[in-house]
Amino acid sequence: MSPETQRPLRADAERNRRLIMTTADRLFARRGATVPLNEIAREAGLGVGTVYRRFPDLQALVDALFTERFAVFLHLAATAAEQPDPAGALRHYLLEAARMRAEDRALEVVLANADFTKGTTARTRDRLGRLVDGLVARAVAAGAVREDFASADVYAFLYMIGAVADRTNDVAPDAWRRYAEALMVGFGLDPAPAPHPTAMTDDQLLDSWPKPSGGQDQGLSGGS
Repeated sequence: MSPETQRPLRADAERNRRLIMTTADRLFARRGATVPLNEIAREAGLGVGTVYRRFPDLQALVDALFTERFAVFLHLAATAAEQPDPAGALRHYLLEAARMRAEDRALEVVLANADFTKGTTARTRDRLGRLVDGLVARAVAAGAVREDFASADVYAFLYMIGAVADRTNDVAPDAWRRYAEALMVGFGLDPAPAPHPTAMTDDQLLDSWPKPSGGQDQGLSGGS
């Protein structure tokens, strides 16, 4: 029986499990999924044995983080599917999914390292895929988006918005919304009636610009 399917944990065990997962999130966001379980245990202030009892290896921890996140995406897609307006349903999913991606710097790391080939992760991915396919098919059939819009565009949209959010989060945390709206208009969705975020200032753009290797401000010549 896997750690994710056994009976509910005691309150203290559940607190430890949550602490392990939030600590892993924080470390993954900074360094990717190469952080060993021993370091996660040390950062969480827990014994190594406590971590290994909950998650026998790093893959089990990544898959648990994936399943938890995708449960939220599943709920979001199911809620969107209940909306009677196909355009509104797709817009709701795209914007809320983009917001979740913008606020979750570890999400891409988890997606890149989860094992989709079996078990809960595979079933969760397939369920979400079917829901997104339904949202897209409804919107296309209603003429709410361009006729060649596809589910692959949803995932590319989130990838692009995630890249913008990761680069601008510290200097202009709402900048991603401007570009999300621009992409959705390009897809054929009507623009939202709410005010749009303004463009970044020159200073914000410079602050979000890629830095040279090593975090130095000078160029490749070393400033000479």
